[in-house]
Amino acid sequence: MLGLIARRLIQLPVIIFVVYTVTFVLAWLVPGNPLESPDGRRPDQAVVDAMLAQYKLDDPVAFYFDYLGKATGISYVFGDAPYPFDLGPSLSHSDWSVNEILAAGLPVSVALGLSAILIALVLGLIAGVIGGLKPNTPLDAGTQVLAVVGISLPTFVIGAILLILFAVKLPLFPIGGWGDLQHVVLPAFALSLPFAAYIARLTRFGMIDEMRKDYIRTARAKGLPEHRVALGHALRNAFLPVLSYLGPATAIAMTGSFVVEKVFAVPGIGRNFVDAVMSKDITLIMGVVLVYSTLLVLFNLVVDVLYSWIDPRISL
Repeated sequence: MLGLIARRLIQLPVIIFVVYTVTFVLAWLVPGNPLESPDGRRPDQAVVDAMLAQYKLDDPVAFYFDYLGKATGISYVFGDAPYPFDLGPSLSHSDWSVNEILAAGLPVSVALGLSAILIALVLGLIAGVIGGLKPNTPLDAGTQVLAVVGISLPTFVIGAILLILFAVKLPLFPIGGWGDLQHVVLPAFALSLPFAAYIARLTRFGMIDEMRKDYIRTARAKGLPEHRVALGHALRNAFLPVLSYLGPATAIAMTGSFVVEKVFAVPGIGRNFVDAVMSKDITLIMGVVLVYSTLLVLFNLVVDVLYSWIDPRISL
């Protein structure tokens, strides 16, 4: 296990470097000017030239290596950066650095994403186990219909429906914002439904397959209650595909809630990232992508380690 962790940690810088390079090329090619205001105004040409030179926006090669050195901490080691992992100033948020924006918004996005995955796991496992134990029944058909609806509906549609029903018609929850548990419920539930649908389908197929195997018949022959056979034996092995899906799903939930954050006015990173793309705030784009890609790789590593805990037969 330690060998796997060591290999993955060695691979991490290579993966991040590739992501950094691809993101830089795409962000640089995005049309627009980060020095222009939303209404199209821009400073005098002399000021523009000075700002381009200061941020190295007039030289893509210089910007690429300068930002890479500051983001990785190499520039800090050689005394060229004020602190390690400096992601630079935001070009669209005056007097804000990318580090400050991430420090303010990342905890919100992480809390929203983890809440959504927890809800998705509970709903998906319940629906999947019911469908797997009662296949081809009306109850199974009902769970499958809900799963298809959860996969098919975009999150902005789900969010709008939840807002109309539970914030306008039945004012049980606030329309938007962030601050207490009530603000988490609707956006987390809207974000969780597509993940819950996939978990339900994976669990259902896994339970149907496991319930037909020999060790299940052996457990029944020993006189174990049906609920112990299903939940204590079959579900443990049927959960492996779900666990494989949970790693990237958790990272996506924490980093891909752009639309949900917009709909519910949640002050997370997603909303800032969308604004950064629209205004070509290349430093904020690069910083958000680097942090999110690091989280994705680390979550996949956690899933691989958990595999051996759930099923020791699997070789790391």
